Amino acid sequence: MKSDDDLQKDVMAELKWKPELRDVYTQIGVSARDGVVTLSGLVDSYSTKMAAERAAQNVQGVKVVATDLEVKVGNLRAKTDTEIAGAVRNALRWNSSVNEDKIEVKVDKGWVYLDGYVNWEYEKIAAQNNVENLLAVRGVTNNLSIRPQSIDLKDLRNKITEAFKRNATMDASSLTLETTGSKISLRGTVRSWVEKEEAERIAWSSPGVLAVDNQIVVDSAVMV
Repeated sequence: MKSDDDLQKDVMAELKWKPELRDVYTQIGVSARDGVVTLSGLVDSYSTKMAAERAAQNVQGVKVVATDLEVKVGNLRAKTDTEIAGAVRNALRWNSSVNEDKIEVKVDKGWVYLDGYVNWEYEKIAAQNNVENLLAVRGVTNNLSIRPQSIDLKDLRNKITEAFKRNATMDASSLTLETTGSKISLRGTVRSWVEKEEAERIAWSSPGVLAVDNQIVVDSAVMV
């Protein structure tokens, strides 16, 4: 198991290594305690903030990432809420993965709120990814709901289990899957945060899933 100092150094090295963070990584503070990594400081965009969080999650030994990074947009890049809302609408309109007619957009002091319905989890993720990369966005609250569908729970369980087995990064035997209505509960132990997120992504990729309760534990000492 890594010491707090080693984990801190590894996260800092990962931030430095990421191309999208090489110009700003020195502005990001990193602390580590018992597998919990905290990122702090100021960054110039929400996409940078999310990139830093994802980079920390990729490091082996990280169990939780707490993000205290603040987005501060410079005057030259500042936009009014009306301008940001227009940019969000355009971004959603040009994304073939998203039906923007079903999405309501609100902007308050640079913070974007997405409301409405989508049919799939990937649509919800695609909408947020589009918004995150826009200039002057300070944050995103994704309230999009997934429209309920009729599903065969037994078939759903079998499809997800088979998907786990096909995935090269997952050890399906270490995970258990339970379904309650259209909710999936995941339990077990994996080696990294990335594997935990991958298990959840696979679960969400099945049609009709409205909720995923990811209780998988990250333990870097787990043997391959």
